[in-house]
Amino acid sequence: MNTPNQDPADGTLGSLLRESRPAPGLPPRFQENVWKRIEHKEQAAPVLSWVETLAALILRPRFALAAACALVLVGVTLGSLDGTSHARQDAQERYLAAVTIPAAR
Repeated sequence: MNTPNQDPADGTLGSLLRESRPAPGLPPRFQENVWKRIEHKEQAAPVLSWVETLAALILRPRFALAAACALVLVGVTLGSLDGTSHARQDAQERYLAAVTIPAAR
């Protein structure tokens, strides 16, 4: 009985296998399209880079606490300003209600 030659170092078998599956050719203007994609990505990168830089800065532990405190301070300030305006409007409404003479008495 003949045993087939299954030596992995056999170069003829490897070359036959490579020839049986030829690599398809590249599409037309492939390299030009690749460079256009790279240029497009590089142009879009500066828009995201400052956002990423800011996020990386804020997410550092020493700046994270400062950023959280600043956000709380801004929230408290905006809340107190809004509360003051509501209180002033309520006081004006109560004053007008107290000064207005009811006509049906």
